[in-house]
Amino acid sequence: MRDAYHEELDSIGDSLVEMARLVGSAIGRATTAMLDADLKLAESVIAADEKVDDLQRDLETRAIQLLARQQPVATDLRIVVTSLRMSADLERSGDLAQHVAKVARLRFPESAVPQDLQATLLEMGQLAQRLMAKAAEVIITKDVDLAMQLEQDDDAMDLLHRTLFQHLMDDRWKHGIETAVDVTLLGRYYERFADHAVSVARRVVYLVTGDYADEIDPALAAATGGAESGGGSGAGGSDATASSDEAAASGENH
Repeated sequence: MRDAYHEELDSIGDSLVEMARLVGSAIGRATTAMLDADLKLAESVIAADEKVDDLQRDLETRAIQLLARQQPVATDLRIVVTSLRMSADLERSGDLAQHVAKVARLRFPESAVPQDLQATLLEMGQLAQRLMAKAAEVIITKDVDLAMQLEQDDDAMDLLHRTLFQHLMDDRWKHGIETAVDVTLLGRYYERFADHAVSVARRVVYLVTGDYADEIDPALAAATGGAESGGGSGAGGSDATASSDEAAASGENH
């Protein structure tokens, strides 16, 4: 019985890894669809998000059954509860990749991004994919040092996000309001996607150590403004992250 129980715990971890890989692939394909005005690819990203949703629902069902049947304590309880929160981060990451693809679909047959910003958006998409790949590796290896690195890696995304706004605020902006709205939303989607990857890594730190990342390294709190609400770390940050995603998504079909 206990062997089956631990196999079920392991299978929950496998589902998290699969979700992370799916949403990482989705953000990469959505970026290509957006930049190349590839409607077929955009539609495939939008449709594929159902697989991520199905995985989350299945994971939640299995986790709740484990809680009811086995009543785990200590580390096992932390695994189940943290896995539920990570699955929510990953599901929202899939939604954000879908939002990027929907912008591509909305502007087809044109590209949603002007030529002079395509390199920046490409870099954001590639970085988002790398961050999620690293988050998947953290889930597999439970490597706390690697998890902590994602905090610093996310700084590069924040810098790219600021770069977009510098272009938008430049008096020489010539692409109109509609494109400005598209670029603003796209930048936000990538920035939030990266935040969710960081949140997953932070939750692994909590799972392994029982402490939050910024408690282990106070410099992280200073580097991120000490904002649980901004990145969604630990047990309580997910709600603020969700609210931010919902606010960003509300402009998707502007």
